Amino acid sequence: MNKFYVFLLFAISLFLVTFKSYDNDNIQVTFILESAALSIDSDVYLVGNHRKLGRWQPDQIKMTYLDEKEGMHRWQKQLSFEKGEILEYKFTQGSWANEGANAQGLPLENNYLTVTHDEAITTRVKFWRTTAELPVQGQITGTVKYHPQLTGEGVLPRDIIVWLPPNYQKNPNKHYPVLYMHDGQNIIDPNTSSFKVDWAVDETLTRLIAEEKVPAMIVVGMSSTANRTAEYSPGADGEAYMSFVINKVKPLIDKTYRTKTSRENTFVGGSSMGGIMSLMLVWQHDDIFSKAICMSPAFKIDELDYVSTVAHYQGDKKQIKVYIDNGGLGLEQRLQPGIDDMLVALRKQGYQGNDDLLWVLDNSAKHSEGAWAKRFPEAIKWLMAE
Repeated sequence: MNKFYVFLLFAISLFLVTFKSYDNDNIQVTFILESAALSIDSDVYLVGNHRKLGRWQPDQIKMTYLDEKEGMHRWQKQLSFEKGEILEYKFTQGSWANEGANAQGLPLENNYLTVTHDEAITTRVKFWRTTAELPVQGQITGTVKYHPQLTGEGVLPRDIIVWLPPNYQKNPNKHYPVLYMHDGQNIIDPNTSSFKVDWAVDETLTRLIAEEKVPAMIVVGMSSTANRTAEYSPGADGEAYMSFVINKVKPLIDKTYRTKTSRENTFVGGSSMGGIMSLMLVWQHDDIFSKAICMSPAFKIDELDYVSTVAHYQGDKKQIKVYIDNGGLGLEQRLQPGIDDMLVALRKQGYQGNDDLLWVLDNSAKHSEGAWAKRFPEAIKWLMAE
């Protein structure tokens, strides 16, 4: 074979490898932000659900100043995506304290885009949040205790909030089951919640306990940190976080409060990345946890995949109970395939609907604290039903 043909084959091979490498992300989307409220030297960031959008980190994807048009300063950012991807995004000035807002100072709704073809998307933001606090929606109901900046090996420090059931102080001999929840800053106290809207776990349980629809229980909220994604994912950080929950948080709670310590009385719950971590804890540590609430879980998306772990399990059926749900808008659509695959894997492992596995779909729901708060009452009632 002469040198020309060798070179030709090499060139073709190189082209095919290069084409294959970029073929999946070959649609160009140009995001353009217009705002008359910002000066030419303002720093503006694009933030959203995709890894190329910073995975909701408000200061990762900086936009470039473009020009001034009709009194509007304009910034742009061009990115490539795979066809069919569903994007959810908004704009900040580098923090959630300075994101795009409406005239009342409340955060704007997320923007949505299904990637189908090359295009430029222009968004106009008239107002921006300042460092002033958002209006708080709701309050703390009942008695809460705080354990600030609890530390553990391999994880960042975090605050712990503990909600005690009604009449806890009046029944000194009574012990209670415990529900451990991730993203604890968002479940009880609207002042610490991301958008001043919490899950209303305290109000929901106060009502359901009074109606005798669920037993009285203690709720432990473990705040997330800047390393949230890694700590709630399969891998070394996720293993460290699970060890922190089991070997640091649970012993502290069992020592400090009147708990029922058995696995039958120890549950876990969370949403999104907290949803996958909830299943990880009940699946890998069923000697500690017996039930899990997994709302809008990221079981299998992008580089994340916990479906294969469940699908390839070959031991005896675990005596656990799992609630899974999700919405149908925005990011929820991207999560759906992974949820479908996990349901298949769990059913093949012997878990059946309305017995030890329940899946709920709300097609009108977004990926938000408000949506999870709405679904929480039915989730906890099913989880606690005998």
